[in-house]
Amino acid sequence: MRRNTRMFRNGREDGFRAGWLEGWRLGACERIRQEIGTEPIQKRNARVLYVPQKFEAIDCGVEEALRQLVSHVSVTAPEEMVETARSFKPDLVLVLNGLHIFPPDHPDHVDTVRRMGIPTAVWYADDPYLSDYTSRQAPHYDHVFTLEKACLPHYRSLGCRNVHYLPLAAHFDLYRPLRVKPQYRYDICFIGMGFRNRIRLIDEIAPYLMDKKVFIAGYNWHRLKHYSKLSPFIRNQWIDVPETVHFYNGAKIVINLHRADGAGPDNRNSRNWPGVSVNPRTFEIAACGAFQLTDYRDELPSHYAIGSEIAVYRNAEELVRQIEHYLTHDEERLQTAVRGYRRTVREHSFAGRISRLLDEMGIR
Repeated sequence: MRRNTRMFRNGREDGFRAGWLEGWRLGACERIRQEIGTEPIQKRNARVLYVPQKFEAIDCGVEEALRQLVSHVSVTAPEEMVETARSFKPDLVLVLNGLHIFPPDHPDHVDTVRRMGIPTAVWYADDPYLSDYTSRQAPHYDHVFTLEKACLPHYRSLGCRNVHYLPLAAHFDLYRPLRVKPQYRYDICFIGMGFRNRIRLIDEIAPYLMDKKVFIAGYNWHRLKHYSKLSPFIRNQWIDVPETVHFYNGAKIVINLHRADGAGPDNRNSRNWPGVSVNPRTFEIAACGAFQLTDYRDELPSHYAIGSEIAVYRNAEELVRQIEHYLTHDEERLQTAVRGYRRTVREHSFAGRISRLLDEMGIR
């Protein structure tokens, strides 16, 4: 009876502590959001036609930013771009990515718009992984924006005159701090495609993960060598953005692992364009006020202070050490997450990115 009472007391104390920590995280994030606030924006007297890629979080962020920043915005499907440009008469046609759902003759459509005297721009969100496609498309645009800094010289070598580095951002209406239900609470979370380099890493640390509360979701995780052991942790399906946000908020540690950048079965990058910049997930996790443990990329320190606003690893052994450390240092983990949230709200908004894009295009 005494043992059961002690176990109950310990469980209750653990619950109180977990609740206090969660309340502190959410309260700190709310104070930051209120302190930073939003400055009034003077709209630019311009007309922008936006052609989305159907990347939900990015498209929503871009469209909202455009509506904040310019006087007239129209959004159209890729196959209707030319006709909409002819009737809307924009000062700029902005295309996100121009791949996947775009028609094969999209470059011809861009040329047609340019012949109307309308400036065109593309913002590549998949660089450098699809350079076999983007290298053929990019020269058709007046301006090329890319989230990958290492791609700048490569686009210039193709004859693109106006090439700009523009990282992606977080859409704060979607990615935000939340109090979540118990079913979203895990020690470790990773949501994303099971690319081969990710498969290798998770296989390497599989023995360590077995006694943790782990959630992994996305396609192709059945390729794990340890799939039979890890399958209770895996949801082999797409997780939509709202539910992803709940998992990010509920996890003690959210792992971020970029896909390998070179040529291979997961990419269409036979040119072997390198990748040194961060993926959009970097900003999205941080925008949730969640603790992020990411593989190192050269451009990461320009966005977040390593060890203070974000934690990194460079191999499987270091990943395990970092997980073990942060699972047992609650205050340090949450303080890092909150500092990363502050940096994100201050510097990594779509309004800020689109404002830079418009400046580069001379739309003031």
